[in-house]
Amino acid sequence: MAPIAVGDSLPDGSLSYFDAEDKLQQVSIHSLAAGKQVILFGVPGAFTPTCSLKHVPGFIEKAAEFKSKGINEIICISVNDPFVMKAWAKTYPENKDVKFLADGSATYTHTLGLQLDLSEKGLGTRSKRFALLVDNLKVKAANIEQ
Repeated sequence: MAPIAVGDSLPDGSLSYFDAEDKLQQVSIHSLAAGKQVILFGVPGAFTPTCSLKHVPGFIEKAAEFKSKGINEIICISVNDPFVMKAWAKTYPENKDVKFLADGSATYTHTLGLQLDLSEKGLGTRSKRFALLVDNLKVKAANIEQ
């Protein structure tokens, strides 16, 4: 499958997270992105050095700027289970704006065409690093690490 690109419609998919009451929830991407401007970014794995030290902090630090420019949601997805994503999110106590969502089986990552096979490194299927700017379910910008 070709990777998602500018002009494409953002496909729907279900991701998981723990809510404020610590209950496991499922959420559809369309429920978060329909009628909104959204930044959706993906990383190869929670707690990996580059993702933890550069990518996520960058989005957290720029969240207010993004929101001032009309961004309604900032969503981080990773091919990890929701327990791992919850623990990872807790390492950013200053975060108020980035949602951490789990794509445990890489189903949504495959739907986007952004899967990365890291089996040789013992990591299995992961997500490429990417960032999408989405306006009412249409991809307006796509930055995908090659």
